[in-house]
Amino acid sequence: MEDLRELYQDIILDHNKNPRNFRVMEDANRVVEAYNPLCGDRYTIYLKLDGDTISDIAFTGSGCAISKSSASVMSTVLKGLRTADADGWFEKFHTLVTKGASGEGAIAIEEFGKLAAFSGISEFPARVKCAILSWHTMKNALHSDVSTVSTE
Repeated sequence: MEDLRELYQDIILDHNKNPRNFRVMEDANRVVEAYNPLCGDRYTIYLKLDGDTISDIAFTGSGCAISKSSASVMSTVLKGLRTADADGWFEKFHTLVTKGASGEGAIAIEEFGKLAAFSGISEFPARVKCAILSWHTMKNALHSDVSTVSTE
């Protein structure tokens, strides 16, 4: 179990130091800003939708290691998916970070790939908002014309 925790920590640290898809996307057709006043996380999520497919996703901004790595891993998981599949991943990830990988309503950890690195977040309720901020922002970018999302 300790080896698994170290692997998860390595994934979070790697995506924090070397975030994937961390760039301004000039040709995005959806742009939403995110803010977590509790810890100061601020991100902008960029989506390029081609019909109902996320053809590209990127983000910029700054925040804690959990929020930045969550946005980074999210961007790698969702790129190329249909919006309905992205919604499904949102629900799965939300369950993972709020309920963990065990207990009622939990989903088998094997289904998450690198997102499993966030399975321990449920033990730290104050950090859940950090992990989920970019996901809520992405969901708003997919389904509304809201330009700013806050965790308040």
